[in-house]
Amino acid sequence: MDYFGLDDDERVIAETAAAFADKRLAPYALEWDAAKHFPTDVLREAAELGMAAIYCRDDVGGSELRRLDAVRIFEELATADPTVAAFLSIHNMCAWMVDTYGTDEQRKSLVPRLASMELIASYCLTEPGAGSDASALRTRAVRDGGSPASDWVIDGVKQFISGAGSSDVYVVMARTGGDGPRGISTFVVEKDTPGLSFGTNEAKMGWNAQPTAQVIFEDVRVPADAMLGGADGEGTGFGIAMNGLNGGRINIAACSLGGAQAAYTKAAAYVRDRDAFGGSLLDEPTIRFSLADMATALETSRNLLWKAARALDENHPDKVELCAMAKRYVTDSCFAVADQALQLHGGYGYLNEYGVEKIVRDLRVHRILEGTNEIMRVVIGRSQAAKVRASG
Repeated sequence: MDYFGLDDDERVIAETAAAFADKRLAPYALEWDAAKHFPTDVLREAAELGMAAIYCRDDVGGSELRRLDAVRIFEELATADPTVAAFLSIHNMCAWMVDTYGTDEQRKSLVPRLASMELIASYCLTEPGAGSDASALRTRAVRDGGSPASDWVIDGVKQFISGAGSSDVYVVMARTGGDGPRGISTFVVEKDTPGLSFGTNEAKMGWNAQPTAQVIFEDVRVPADAMLGGADGEGTGFGIAMNGLNGGRINIAACSLGGAQAAYTKAAAYVRDRDAFGGSLLDEPTIRFSLADMATALETSRNLLWKAARALDENHPDKVELCAMAKRYVTDSCFAVADQALQLHGGYGYLNEYGVEKIVRDLRVHRILEGTNEIMRVVIGRSQAAKVRASG
């Protein structure tokens, strides 16, 4: 990352993440990918540095930093391993949901253990038949009794859940009311709850260092206080999910940016040292043009990402649109940078040992999750249409 414009505190935050990534992630990233190893011990080391509850409040163990600090942290971590950085961003989203929407008791009980990663969290929204259309989810929670203190019984299946089977708690969106977004509530479900099970770990193109599987609910009974927000939380789940995704979108964009920056650095070093046609590849105009386009994409991505993070920090009226813009543009542009980095390596880029092909595989899914980039265009287009109408 270019630290231009950062003050001393901001620089320390970014440099701490960079140093951790260089020492504890980068040397092992290819090994974890090949072995499909989920490095929970290393994640807990990151938590010791305050990276597991970055924007949670400090009265319950959070770091109480800004979204702007968070995207810088995730960028630095992703230069070493986008997969691990992306999972940590998901865990942070879950911790933030509990801190922001939980009761005092829920916050004091859960957030300190999420901040230390004594509890590792997964986010359960997507379903086999309800991907981008989150308001159509079918997982249902039914109250077993007539009082507010009655247990809830959850049935349904969640799909593509990062950390499934390894995480300790699951932040689950389930339907407690009628159709549509207003009928959805949020529950925090512990891993050992009877009736909770997990599908087979999916074989994936990338993101191999974190498990991905179905989370299956069959008569899963949870107490009333498992609903996030307590009695006032019923029907608020869709709003919680969407607000969480604003941050999730810029975090995953930051992971794309970090991965692409690493790919660019590898490609630049390769063309500098590689001789062809009587000289260094770096002397070829077409190579320089490629580097110019890649560097420009990285710089514009970083600027848009930081602007979106500031908008979220400041609760700007355009925060949803800007987060969608950043997610769409950064994940598309940075995937293209990584792909071009592989191309500049020629056949060597296709080999595992150079590390570029892993970055390409890992970054590809970022254009799908946290809302596909097609859905991001819907969000942006809807906002722009409203502004155009208002201007008339």
